Amino acid sequence: MSGAATVTIWHNPRCTKSRGTLELLRERGIEPVIVDYRNDPPGAAEIEHALQLLGMQPRELMRKNEAVYAELGLDDPKLTRRQLIDAMAAHPILIERPIVFAHGKAAIGRPPEAVLAIL
Repeated sequence: MSGAATVTIWHNPRCTKSRGTLELLRERGIEPVIVDYRNDPPGAAEIEHALQLLGMQPRELMRKNEAVYAELGLDDPKLTRRQLIDAMAAHPILIERPIVFAHGKAAIGRPPEAVLAIL
C-alpha cells in the first residue's frame, strides 16, 4: 500500500454491515484507519464534512429507529441543521454506519459494495 491514499472507516464492530464493509476493504488489500465512532465520536465539524461529502441532509444520515431519536424529539421539523448535527455528535449511535472515506469522497456501506465506487 505504499503511496496509497488513506482510507478511513467510521466503524461499529457490533454492526453486521460495518463488519462486512471492513472485510470487503481488506479483501481488496486495503487496511483502513478504523474509527470506532462510539468510543471516538466525530465532532460536529467532522459530521458536517461527512454530510457534505455524502451530499446528504442530517436526517438522511441518522438512524431514526434508535430510541434516542424519539427520546430527543429529533423528528421535530423546527430543528435546525446544526441542532441535528449536534445531536449526532452527542449521541453517535444515531449516525448511520459504516461510512468510508477515501480520495476526498465518502460512501455509506449499505450495502457494503456501495463503498467500492469511491475506492
